[in-house]
Amino acid sequence: MMRKLSILIVLASCFVYVSKAQTARGVVSNQLNQPLEAAYVYNLNSESHAHTSENGVFVINDTKVGDSLRVGLLGYETKIVVITNTKSLSVILEEKVFQLDEMVIREELNPVSTITRLDLNVTPVNSSQEVLRKVPGLFIGQHAGGGKAEQIFLRGFDVDHGTDVTIGVDGMPVNMVSHAHGQGYSDLHFVIPETVNKIDFGKGAYYASEGDFNTAGYVNFKTKDFIGESSVSLSLGQFNTLRTVGLFDLLENTKSQNAYIAMEFIGTDGPFDSPQNFNRLNLFGKYVMYSPENDKVTLSASHFTSRWDASGQIPQREVDNGNITRFGAIDDTEGGETERTNINVAYDKYISDQTKLKANAFYSHYAFELYSNFTFFLEDPINGDQIKQKEDRQIFGVNAALNHSTYLGDTELNLTAGFGLRHDIIDDVELSRTLNRTTTLETIQLGDINQTNIDAFVNADFEFGKFRVAPALRLDYFKFMYNDALQTNYEKQSETKTILSPKLNFYFNAKDNFQVYLKSGLGFHSNDARVVVANSGEDILPRSYGTDLGTIWKPFPKLVVNSALWYLFLEQEFVYVGDAGIVEPSGKTRRYGLDLGLRYQINDWLFLDSDATYTNARSIDEPEGEDFIPLAPDFTFTGGVSIDDFNGFSGGIRFRYLDDRPANEDNSIVADGYFVTDFNINYRMKNVTLGLMVENLFDVDWNETQFATESRLQNETQSVEEIHFTPGTPFFIRGIVTYNF
Repeated sequence: MMRKLSILIVLASCFVYVSKAQTARGVVSNQLNQPLEAAYVYNLNSESHAHTSENGVFVINDTKVGDSLRVGLLGYETKIVVITNTKSLSVILEEKVFQLDEMVIREELNPVSTITRLDLNVTPVNSSQEVLRKVPGLFIGQHAGGGKAEQIFLRGFDVDHGTDVTIGVDGMPVNMVSHAHGQGYSDLHFVIPETVNKIDFGKGAYYASEGDFNTAGYVNFKTKDFIGESSVSLSLGQFNTLRTVGLFDLLENTKSQNAYIAMEFIGTDGPFDSPQNFNRLNLFGKYVMYSPENDKVTLSASHFTSRWDASGQIPQREVDNGNITRFGAIDDTEGGETERTNINVAYDKYISDQTKLKANAFYSHYAFELYSNFTFFLEDPINGDQIKQKEDRQIFGVNAALNHSTYLGDTELNLTAGFGLRHDIIDDVELSRTLNRTTTLETIQLGDINQTNIDAFVNADFEFGKFRVAPALRLDYFKFMYNDALQTNYEKQSETKTILSPKLNFYFNAKDNFQVYLKSGLGFHSNDARVVVANSGEDILPRSYGTDLGTIWKPFPKLVVNSALWYLFLEQEFVYVGDAGIVEPSGKTRRYGLDLGLRYQINDWLFLDSDATYTNARSIDEPEGEDFIPLAPDFTFTGGVSIDDFNGFSGGIRFRYLDDRPANEDNSIVADGYFVTDFNINYRMKNVTLGLMVENLFDVDWNETQFATESRLQNETQSVEEIHFTPGTPFFIRGIVTYNF
């Protein structure tokens, strides 16, 4: 009995919380009494440290009355506070110009996110395309009239519309599973860019909180909790382009509460010979309340609707022979309409000084209808090859994560355990052959999908002075159900699958401004439910295996350099063939590469940034020379010079370069690269800001998206496989007037 008791005492002592000394609790806010996240709190006496949460709250150990705390956040004046009360400290930081030389990498909760916050502050976004381009090395392309989700390229992946990148907004998923137009389809157009406060991203599959589609990486957007001042903006430009945005603060100086609404309308014909007739309406509202205990409740709602016409992808041969211009069309009856409504409730609570809860529940209704013609008259020489893809979807979901900070002896331990549920009800998922959008010639697929994903994860973060180890484990359960409406007899097909994804990351702060990290982990992407049940559950959740070796370094006070060498192996590549309604497995692939980025602050108002990526992507099962992965980028380069508040002026000049890349497996067809430069300048006079934006400043001919496609024109007897492309925007100028009040 005594022996058992001794063992229990020893085991218990391994997990007991060892208090270094008294703890102190406080809140860090700005001058508008809004909480500041990720501020660094450092005890000058005991050398203990902490970061503020999303609520602005910090809890710092080994702290007592009389100690001095240094509180800092990039973009704010650092403040020294002497402790007089350990229970309810209140620290207000004054906003100032970003000073990159004040950034200490060791003190940053997430140095990469800090760099992105700097980018957002210096070069604000005003289009959904620019929002995604804030992720270093991520390229996008639009090829269906502006209303369709962008094609995404990252780390040697042609991600299509989201197959290998997880995208979320305020805890809600953007990727659509088993979508009518492709697995993982991610339409981010419901986000009004002026409401974006933070972009959190990570490359690779090393993050326990991220699940399906997290192979190349993830991108999470967080909207603003408050806007500070109301504004109305009007933009007019070429091609009958109009954009108007309004942000309205509803509660202004109400203590512990914020509320605002935002509205956006866009209309344009685009540069095409056949007008796009594109329009989009966005509505967004958010309410935030803080309790006396600094708990936080957030309620947000949004609605977006869009419709457009499109010229589609055109064959290079028709441009070369002069039958059409670069902005012409073979079939200009393409286009579509879509809408999405979101309701999201979030709750952040401090259960104790060491334990906090973060949770959200959401509901989305989504509708989609798209008409496309990729091959013209290849399949049907009489009516043409137009197809319709349509669906109506409801998404229900909940996420919760519990974070607990403690000590194992002298080792600081941060534990996070999470749970998630997502349920998609997708009605009338349709693929049909149509004529002029009005006549249905043949229904190829029609049915209803129910898909459920339940996940749980645990992440441990051990800190040994300058060294930090973070093992993690994620469990995902999927259930796929499909009811094929084209079958004579009712039969609901179903499959289930469970997958375990371990992660292990190491971080070493060799110096205050030099961090080395090694990340590793397994990820996965799911297949379309219709394919899963048809294939009796094969290739449901193919894994990815990856590792990153990287550094974040400040060799000089005003220069930050980040770099990474990485490798990724994928068990099964997915290629969605839209006009056939199938997902083609393309076998095993491997990718490796180098990412390199820098941020340099020349003076208080002049900034320089640059990001370059090199990637080698190949199929493993194919012979050499026939193992190229179509459209996988091998070299990208972006950068620019930005002015931030120089005597009322702000703006900059930016470029992006994408190298030539193989369009088919043997590289016999090449997708041309491009170098495009954009320019913008703004001048603020009290409450009025005047702006000028120029896309494609030097009016270069470039192709935004390209595919090696076999097609046949109506007057052709034989099909031709060659580049089909959507032209990139030519010289495009817009003027902007904004009134703040």
